[in-house]
Amino acid sequence: MTTAPAAAPRDLAAPSEQELVERARAMREELLARQEEAERLTHIPPDIHEKFLANRFYDMFVPKTYGGLETSPQTFFEVCKELARGDMGSAWCFALAANHALHVASWYPKEVQDRAFGNGDFRAASVSAPTVKARRTEGGYILNGVVDYCSGIPYSTWYLGQCMVEQQDGSAPVMGMFLAPEKAFERLHNWGDSTGLKATGSESIRFTDAFVEADLVIEDANMIDIPVKDGTVGSELHGNPMYAGRGLLTFTVSLASLAVGGLYHALDEFERLMRTRKTPLPPVQPRLYDVDYQRHYGAAWTKIKTAELALDGVIAKHLEYCRATVDGSREYTFLDDWSLACVVREIIVQLWETLEHDLLRVIGSGSMRQGERFDRIFRDMTSLVTHRNPMLREQAFRNTACLLLEIPSPEAR
Repeated sequence: MTTAPAAAPRDLAAPSEQELVERARAMREELLARQEEAERLTHIPPDIHEKFLANRFYDMFVPKTYGGLETSPQTFFEVCKELARGDMGSAWCFALAANHALHVASWYPKEVQDRAFGNGDFRAASVSAPTVKARRTEGGYILNGVVDYCSGIPYSTWYLGQCMVEQQDGSAPVMGMFLAPEKAFERLHNWGDSTGLKATGSESIRFTDAFVEADLVIEDANMIDIPVKDGTVGSELHGNPMYAGRGLLTFTVSLASLAVGGLYHALDEFERLMRTRKTPLPPVQPRLYDVDYQRHYGAAWTKIKTAELALDGVIAKHLEYCRATVDGSREYTFLDDWSLACVVREIIVQLWETLEHDLLRVIGSGSMRQGERFDRIFRDMTSLVTHRNPMLREQAFRNTACLLLEIPSPEAR
């Protein structure tokens, strides 16, 4: 019999934003040491989750009104990078359960936020695909359907998703957004056979005649196109413009921040091998003093730092748009959100290319054996670059052109 680890005491004091980043950095070595365990479990080990709770990482986007930390997006994504530098899979499992507090606090009315955040225990996986059907009933809706790839669901207390709401007059269903407590869905425990990102807890969930109250469903709402002109419910309720943002960009930034951390992890491993292994060909010497290995290291560092600074710039632009839409100086438009997400998508692709071109080709086959650190980061990045979001790249290019040129998109013709 195994005994569940004791929960770490929660730090009820509000840490500074720099302290949060330092706490994440301090956990990198432990996450690195427990990568294999996290993959085997297919999610963050329970005691690591308890440490995340104790460090208040899950509270970063929760409003101060409800005892949260209400930290800036810059800090949240910096924490994600630091955790991913230890283990990208575990960081993914955390990030995609923690980041959706931002959306719930932005778009849902106070009564729903009271319920979601009121007990200080909010985490929510989310998927934008509307694979759930919703039917109106007295006092709410009945939900049925299966949702795949719910990253972070093992520790989620809620689920934020999209549904198709059946119309009583027989007309076409209308897309809606819904928030469901964990008692409303069943976890299917079907994650772990992917090539990489095995520790992300990206299980499927099933709704079977699940009832949710009426105010948890917002009809005619698409998470990637929530209008924010003149601010949102959340920006007014909490007096913070960071709750006036759209949804597509912040999700894409979540993935990119994990990729930046993952590539720094790869560079850390490349450096370790430079210091401990020799060149494969004469003159045989430590890789650390070989001009070609030095060049590969320098090229990779420069490209990762470029990606990191570009991501910081996008986050700053996002916050600029949030502030502007609240003060009425300009609207945060769909084009703003969509085009910035395209930029972030390029960051992800370029990081993949940096791994492939500057590090992987010279790392050596011995570092790609199953269970080696480089094997894991390669598998994780392979799964990221084939994720649905990066796969939208070509379509996103076309749609961006149509939006910029103010012509109908191919899909609309």
